Amino acid sequence: MDPLEIARWQFGITTVYHFVMVPLTLGLGLLVALMQTMWVRTGNERWLRMTKFWGKLYLINFIMGVATGLVQEFQFGMAWSEYSRFVGDVFGAPLAMEGLLAFFFESTFLGLWIFGWDRLPKKLHLATLWTAVLGSVVSAFFIIVANSWMQHPVGVEMVDGRPVMNDVWAVLTNNTALVAYSHTLAGSVAVGAAFLIGVSWYQLWQRRRDNIDTVDDSGAVVVGERVDIPGRDRVDHAVWLSSLRIGAVVAAVAFGGVAATGDLQGKLMFDQQPLKMAAAEAACHDGTSFSVLAVGPLGAQDCDQVTNVIEIPGLLSFLAHGDFDTEVKGVNTLIPQYEAAYGTHLPEDPMYGERAGQKIDYLPLMEVTYWGFRLMIGFGMLAAGFAALTLWITRKGTVPASKPLMWVAVASILAPFGANIAGWVFTEMGRQPFVVVPNPNPSGVDGVYMYTAAAVSPGVSGEEILFSLITLGLIYAVLLVVETRLLVRYVRGGVASAMPELAHRDDDPAHPEGMTGRRDDVLAFAY
Repeated sequence: MDPLEIARWQFGITTVYHFVMVPLTLGLGLLVALMQTMWVRTGNERWLRMTKFWGKLYLINFIMGVATGLVQEFQFGMAWSEYSRFVGDVFGAPLAMEGLLAFFFESTFLGLWIFGWDRLPKKLHLATLWTAVLGSVVSAFFIIVANSWMQHPVGVEMVDGRPVMNDVWAVLTNNTALVAYSHTLAGSVAVGAAFLIGVSWYQLWQRRRDNIDTVDDSGAVVVGERVDIPGRDRVDHAVWLSSLRIGAVVAAVAFGGVAATGDLQGKLMFDQQPLKMAAAEAACHDGTSFSVLAVGPLGAQDCDQVTNVIEIPGLLSFLAHGDFDTEVKGVNTLIPQYEAAYGTHLPEDPMYGERAGQKIDYLPLMEVTYWGFRLMIGFGMLAAGFAALTLWITRKGTVPASKPLMWVAVASILAPFGANIAGWVFTEMGRQPFVVVPNPNPSGVDGVYMYTAAAVSPGVSGEEILFSLITLGLIYAVLLVVETRLLVRYVRGGVASAMPELAHRDDDPAHPEGMTGRRDDVLAFAY
């Protein structure tokens, strides 16, 4: 049992699982804050219902994100102690800022928002939500700063074989971090917007199925209501149509941001991690052509076994340099350069264990980088295309009564999640065999790098890490079932599931509390 491989699997599985929660928290949180802002400004009940329904789903996801995120930091000490010793002086600052500042704002002010309904003044209550949401946004920035330092070390000097931070501003303004952060934030907003589209489509389809809403001869919606079903009134239609069209517009804008920031990030990667991008393009030889489709045997790490079937001349040069004729170095050119700069074999050092002296394979797994890059782009294009199609289809005020199309809309929620996951898998696995990547250009600090083989805890056995992997895997599987069931339950229940007071109108003498709900129950919204 190889502790290094099992530790990598554990960190990869738990990180990807956690990151499923993160973009939805960031994107949906911003949208909910905007919805409540509109309610405070207009007093329109539609915005209140939107805020409470989407806010309920936001809370469920936020709680699961916190629960799964706590495991990440413990892994640094348990499975990656050598890595923690190496990067500790640098990671300490951004992670402390994330934990003590950003997470404090998230947890404290989100609690005030949950328990502050009908107790805090409207504007103050709104401010608590914005503070919590912006806390999440700032928290993400500090995490990206830490991760980007691993991709492009800056602001340090080497002291006794360890990087010691001497310029915190350089670390916080690392160009890799700024571009990666904006790319991640745009991707998160796209996830939140796609979530609005899928869920709102389902609710509008339910209204069509139940014959609450119909269409006239021109295809325009005829809005109806059912007084026997709580919450199924005319305002309910406005809630879902507004949510859907806001989601579609925001998704279109967000995916434009993803494309723009992704282009900047790609150009930085060609400069800072050229071998990662050469592997991502299956570019074995120097050239200018972008590979649309390459084929080869599974697991092939030899360029002679990879054949580019479809290429677009000049596009690779544009992605890397912004022109169509500058050659981009290929794998066969770059590997000898890496070997000359960093050696051909791992050092004969006890920290490498049985890997000491082994030949270094500088080429990342080509299938993962190549297809990870394309899946990221492909899923993003699918989600953006469906958002544009949604705007066209719903221009007359509702969705078609087609059940298969409804399921396509619901499934479209997964597309931006897939793009985010594929992008992160590509980014992280593409830097192997390094856990801290060396700088091939003067923009970073030369000589700061660490092989993944040296990062694992030396005193932990493969069996111990396997036990924690299985345990965490089972716990995370249970949490996934819990979150999915909670989300599905509230989505199916509609606004009334988040606002049970809708069952008791203001004109119902049996329930004088009416739309305001029970004021003596501080947990009403949390329930």
